Amino acid sequence: MADDRDFTFDSADAGASTTYPMQCSALRQGGHVVIKGRPCKIASMSTSKTGKHGHAKVNITAFDIFTGKKLEDLSPSTHNMDVPHVQRTEYQLLDITDDGFLSLMKEDGDTKDDVKVPDNDIGQRITKLFKDEEKDTNVIIQSAMGEEAAVDAKEAPQGK
Repeated sequence: MADDRDFTFDSADAGASTTYPMQCSALRQGGHVVIKGRPCKIASMSTSKTGKHGHAKVNITAFDIFTGKKLEDLSPSTHNMDVPHVQRTEYQLLDITDDGFLSLMKEDGDTKDDVKVPDNDIGQRITKLFKDEEKDTNVIIQSAMGEEAAVDAKEAPQGK
């Protein structure tokens, strides 16, 4: 019997996860980890041996890579923790919109207009370089777990 129904399948991403598991004892200071659902950079780690039958525990102190908030976690060294995929991408700054968004040029020539100017010294630096000093400016955007923010700015190299 013929089936007259018309099926439409919407395509999605390749299913790439925003995190991957890593054993606690393999994490390193300066690396990244997810604590309380937030992507963090590890500031310090200490391992404590427990009693006769317990696991060694790892005490991790880390800072949220987007908010700078300090977070801590205590986990057995043999357990897995999530590590975020963190990407840093450099874009050329084309404009700063009146509503506080960066207009950035991607590698393929398209524009990216969904990153807000940060409300911190990095935001002030971007504005100073681009508007006050009128220099060609490159902005570094850090992204992890579906979030992204401007984390640095520098004068674009001249010439070629």
